[in-house]
Amino acid sequence: MTFPILATPRLRLTEVETYHATALFEVFSNPEVVKYYGMDPMDELIQAEKIIQHFKKSYEMKKGIRWAITLKDGDQFVGTIGLNNLALGMKKAEVGFEIHPRLWRSGITSEALRAVLDYSFDELGLHRIGAVTFPANDASIGLLKKNGFIEEGKLRSYLFQSGLSHDAMIFSKLNTDRSPNS
Repeated sequence: MTFPILATPRLRLTEVETYHATALFEVFSNPEVVKYYGMDPMDELIQAEKIIQHFKKSYEMKKGIRWAITLKDGDQFVGTIGLNNLALGMKKAEVGFEIHPRLWRSGITSEALRAVLDYSFDELGLHRIGAVTFPANDASIGLLKKNGFIEEGKLRSYLFQSGLSHDAMIFSKLNTDRSPNS
């Protein structure tokens, strides 16, 4: 199965490859990036290499798709976005993303998210895309709402990070929630 390449005006979404490991490590080792990610910051490059292998295996098993977000201008890796818990037969998945802090609030994540949503609904035929985030993650909650996700509720002790269980908020967007021209 050929990995889907997506493009937007400013971005190329491609398969996360081993040559992205150093840039991915830079993102995932930043405590501010993973503060609400459900994992502790990476402290060794091998962790980035292992997560890339996990992304590849998940894709091969048709359980997820993780794209490298690269800027068209300079082909620079700035983060990832992807579908987790992909269940093609059940027509659903969850979306997750992270981006380098220097591009926070630049619209890059929304642009990548719209491309992934379009691909998910139009090409994969999914009906539901879910998203889970920490209740204090105002930036992600705002991004999800801005892109048409509806808050469904709280998942008690759903995430485990820094030795503690944390509640999570769950959001979803259905194919039927899309406007007719999107």
